[in-house]
Amino acid sequence: MWVPYGSALMCSHSCAPVITAISETMFTMPTKFAFHGTFWLVKAWEEFILTVALTSGTGAKSREALVGDWFFLAAACLFCFMSLNKDLLELTHNISFALMMVSTIQQIPSRGGYIFFGVTCSIFTAVSLYTTFATLVNSIAEKVLIPIGNIVMSSAKFQDILALGRRCLGKDLSKIENSSSRASDPLFYLCNGLASLAAIQNTLMDPTQAYLSIPWVLIPGAIMQLYVCRIDVQGGRRFGSVLPFCYTAVWATWVWLRFAGPSLGITANSDGGFTAGAIAFLIINIFLIALAAQANFVQFLVTLVMEVVIVCFLLFTLERLPLPLEIAVLSVFSILCLYGFLASFANSLFNKELILMGPAIFKKEEPKKMEEGVSSCILPQSHRTSSLRTIANMLDNGGVCGIPTDTVYALAASCKHPEAINRIYSIKERPSEKPICICISNLDQLRVINPPFSPLLWNFMDLVYPGGISCIVQKGEWLKKLGVGPAYETVGTNDSIMIRVPDHTVTAHLTDMTGPLAITSANPSGESDSTHHDMVITRLSDKLDAVLCDGYSNELVGSTVVNCTKIDEGIVKILREGCVPTTKIMQLFERAKNTQGVL
Repeated sequence: MWVPYGSALMCSHSCAPVITAISETMFTMPTKFAFHGTFWLVKAWEEFILTVALTSGTGAKSREALVGDWFFLAAACLFCFMSLNKDLLELTHNISFALMMVSTIQQIPSRGGYIFFGVTCSIFTAVSLYTTFATLVNSIAEKVLIPIGNIVMSSAKFQDILALGRRCLGKDLSKIENSSSRASDPLFYLCNGLASLAAIQNTLMDPTQAYLSIPWVLIPGAIMQLYVCRIDVQGGRRFGSVLPFCYTAVWATWVWLRFAGPSLGITANSDGGFTAGAIAFLIINIFLIALAAQANFVQFLVTLVMEVVIVCFLLFTLERLPLPLEIAVLSVFSILCLYGFLASFANSLFNKELILMGPAIFKKEEPKKMEEGVSSCILPQSHRTSSLRTIANMLDNGGVCGIPTDTVYALAASCKHPEAINRIYSIKERPSEKPICICISNLDQLRVINPPFSPLLWNFMDLVYPGGISCIVQKGEWLKKLGVGPAYETVGTNDSIMIRVPDHTVTAHLTDMTGPLAITSANPSGESDSTHHDMVITRLSDKLDAVLCDGYSNELVGSTVVNCTKIDEGIVKILREGCVPTTKIMQLFERAKNTQGVL
């Protein structure tokens, strides 16, 4: 039994991180990886309990009472459905995983159960290895060398299917609003749905069943949900991490008393602390219900039913729990989470509310107009041309704005206004000895003014721009021709300047409209980079004129800084390793030297 588990586990985890690393801006693969990882962790722990921890031989019978596998199967089928607008290989990979789910369900009678499981594991392993190989080769080659199949269904047709519910309710499909779902929401619903269904017990008198239930509830409900908290904190969500963190505590406490209690000697006479804890959870969840009511109706229902789940936990501590009530409540909670997963997954994928999540119960009141003379930070969306024009006008008038780049969010000021650049230092509390770089839209802007760069430097910049690399070059009068004139003394050092050419459409278009910008990372000095516009808003909006909202950043760290002032001596120095690794920089430098030799 350990062999198929081990082989499939290795394959699943070798495939998913690779794909995730290649597509860091996508949330689908991290969600899928977390889902697969949860499955293998649960199964490995369960198998360990059966083969090592339990010696009475009653484990197999108690295992048949566990129903968590059904949630895994339902979620796996939804992954198959959501991959209909992907390539055939992705759909095949999800189908092979769903087949393997069927082979693990204890309630399905099968004579050759282990054989069926071994066959499905082998198929899944083969498909995963092929997927890994095809993805790596095609990504490196930047074209399809290894066949992955055609797109199963067009995006437009798939969206029509997803919006079927809206159509049945008579909703206007031409006025579908943008989705309020975040990248972490699908995983949040997955974790809680699995934990709740796995927590169902058909009896309170089977300690073996309770013991086997520990990994089923603890791993998704507590361990993986902490990963959800990390995603939310990274994204700068103000409320986001509170809900999963509180529910992590609920499920961890549930496991501690309900399932680990018999082994730890916790009895009804010694769990007074758990009764007090359950009451505390009830009070805390009331506040979570109020907050969820401002999000959407599905999240409101989830928190509302969780209140009843906690009531069941309280009744258990008082030895007054009607078991059918708990089974019904946990089942309803699991179904709600399954719907929440599908809706948030689809809506986040297309950034539209194709599957209804319902309106907020309580809508936030619009803030009252601020007193005259006090400016407020505006929050335009990056996908609108009018938003870029608004930001460009603000920068041209001496404003300071938060903008997206190809790495992390940045603070920007026009080089036409040195006083605005000085404001950046004040906003960030940045030491004055740290220079600020300039940002241009493309390398052709430099070629037009013909700065005195060597052929080797031009070759190197041709290779690294646009992208997440910043080159430090010698300062000169050419900067004034570029449009940096008024800020010549404000940007860079006395004899050098760092140049950024972001590989980002929004930033490039904005810089075309404004001319060179002085930029630096949008975070208080010494703190972590901002990887979502919410982080910029939370930290600095009271000091900024505007934040151009573009969602999650492409990278988690800033650009790699390369000192090219001695490049003609064959020396480039990495001053800060960012999103582009040092090895890649040195490879590009060698290519630049080889190209110069050919020329």
